[in-house]
Amino acid sequence: MNGFLKSAVAVALTLVGGAAQAEGKLSVYNWFEYMPQEILDKFSARHGVEVTMDTYDSNEAMLASLKAARPGAYDVAVAGDYMVAIMAGEGMLDEVLPGELANIGNVQPRWMDVPFDPGRKHSIPYQWGSTSFAVNRDVYKGDIDTTAIIFDPPAALRGKINMLDSERDVILMASLHLGIPQCATDREQLKALEDLLQGAKRHWASFGSATAKDALISGEAAAGMIYNGLSIKARGAGANIEYAYPKQGHVVWMDNVVLLKDAANRENAIRFMDFLLEPENMAAVANFSGTAPGLKGVTDLLDEALRTAPESAPPADATPGTFVAVCDQETRQVYDAIWARLSN
Repeated sequence: MNGFLKSAVAVALTLVGGAAQAEGKLSVYNWFEYMPQEILDKFSARHGVEVTMDTYDSNEAMLASLKAARPGAYDVAVAGDYMVAIMAGEGMLDEVLPGELANIGNVQPRWMDVPFDPGRKHSIPYQWGSTSFAVNRDVYKGDIDTTAIIFDPPAALRGKINMLDSERDVILMASLHLGIPQCATDREQLKALEDLLQGAKRHWASFGSATAKDALISGEAAAGMIYNGLSIKARGAGANIEYAYPKQGHVVWMDNVVLLKDAANRENAIRFMDFLLEPENMAAVANFSGTAPGLKGVTDLLDEALRTAPESAPPADATPGTFVAVCDQETRQVYDAIWARLSN
């Protein structure tokens, strides 16, 4: 039904006029719609580096592609919180040495010593936000603060729902709906989880992360799981949608720039990571993506629409968000099997 939509969008950047030869290269692997061209251009011009960027639409697609790619194909990648821990555990990440990042002091303290990368040995914070769902208010005007909207939808939304092509996000939301723990091993809980997903599937029109925003803008979907930044973009494009903070909970995530173990251009990778730690550069990323940077000194540099967006700040009475947990390998294989049956 969906597969992994690895969108290989290669962008070759050279110095204006070609008067100078690029001093090395940099290969970036990032999410779709997550890096403004101006930032790549700015880094390329400052350091005389030829930059290429490919994109993907899920952490799992990124991991699979990196494992299949030739060694040194990419220097840095943007990985979700739980995926950083998985990649480090599999020996895929290099260590950022003390003193290599002159701007590391710009990281907000809350994002410095994180459980998925204690002490930031392999990564820097990129952007953070939430994953929930949005509903077209022209189609459905009822209460949307419940995960039943996507797992047991009202009649007006049945057959009109787009789900993210993201195993961990979808399964975590389903677990929150059922009130069962992440990384469940209880057979009855796992059966209830799969029964819920398979039952809800008949009400879903599509799977697509890269198309989540456009499906809501076009009206192809009347509701859908979506990242908060894409919801902001969809509203900005005229979609009459409302982003939900369901009482059962929602997903919180932090994306991070990781230094890959087999980086062919390690020096430029470190330069790029340090470049992104400059507040004005990370603010430009945030304004483009509609998400929140994890740096100090960026608030005044953010667009007003981003600072005031309802997607950017949960209501005071909202149920706290939940990070995706890193399950043991055996449990991950069980979830992978559930997802394979769901998405095929």
